[in-house]
Amino acid sequence: MKFTLPLFLVLGTIAGCASTSSVSVNKDTVKNEDLPPEITRQVQACDLNNAGGCFYSGYAYYYGKGVRQDYSKAKNYYEKACNLNMEVGCYILGYLYDKGQGTIQNSNQAKIYYEKACNLNYGKGCSNLGFLYGKGHGVKQDYSKSKIYFEKACNLNNGLGCHNLGFLYEKGQGVKQDFRKAKTYYEKACSLNDENGCNNLGNLYDNGQGVKQDYIKANTYYEKACGLNDGSGCFNLGLAYYQGQGVRQDYNKAKIYYEKACNLNYGGGCFNLGSAYMDGKGVKHDYSQANVYFEKACNMKFGEGCNNLGFSYGTGRGVRQNKTTAKWYFGKACDYGKQLGCNNYRLLNDQGY
Repeated sequence: MKFTLPLFLVLGTIAGCASTSSVSVNKDTVKNEDLPPEITRQVQACDLNNAGGCFYSGYAYYYGKGVRQDYSKAKNYYEKACNLNMEVGCYILGYLYDKGQGTIQNSNQAKIYYEKACNLNYGKGCSNLGFLYGKGHGVKQDYSKSKIYFEKACNLNNGLGCHNLGFLYEKGQGVKQDFRKAKTYYEKACSLNDENGCNNLGNLYDNGQGVKQDYIKANTYYEKACGLNDGSGCFNLGLAYYQGQGVRQDYNKAKIYYEKACNLNYGGGCFNLGSAYMDGKGVKHDYSQANVYFEKACNMKFGEGCNNLGFSYGTGRGVRQNKTTAKWYFGKACDYGKQLGCNNYRLLNDQGY
């Protein structure tokens, strides 16, 4: 059984804006009071209540495009864009409050601006509003309301909204569990290039939930998810090649996909890559390199990585033996929910380390 998306729901982020790419002045060489001509025009347009000018001014300050990066100034411009009923301005303003960028973190305020964006038919606003209700951030937790907002987001062709709606049906949160409906929404999410939808659709085919089990189809969706830079998709595809499930067994390809998953900060990819070096499968046997990847996995709060690194320190496998350090890593593994780490920690503790 492969890994599903490790989060219960996914929150949308700020999207880039290609139309501002013409602003190319180095931010380190431009003073805030000496703005490049393009930024000056956008600021002047904003002063004349042009919502687009406010939005692009906010974008410039958020990303440091031609000006020194300044989240607080970005927030002020996005706020004016929102007051002028520019839906994406409201969405980003909600995101800034959600993450505490340029302002104090405030889920209640985030909810207000996500809701306005959603009312203006901006799918990402609806999706993130649904996320707040699902997590109970700034509002009372209510999966039924999550469903309403995810459904609206999905109808507005927001892939993340479709994915999150599918997740509710897969887990039976606020709705009756229904793998077939989950599949329908994951399918739409994937068609909209939402990497989470592609990965979780692959999981349904992998496990035969709501569909006939089909490892080849599962791998097709994992491959698309990986191509969209989803670490769990790369991990699952690596596992398929490692096990020879739906593909010809190929340890070298498994290593490639584990490596990509690790580079995308998916702890399971780092752990399995470390295991490949430990076992010499697809790579040259190398305990030192294995420990490098176990440490990366551990730093990503993947308990198995901490436990294996603790074992390496406890036995001197690829590192100088140090049982005090081993105990520390076993403790981390325990903190991250790995029972074996708890057992190993207790064993060394009883021995006086």
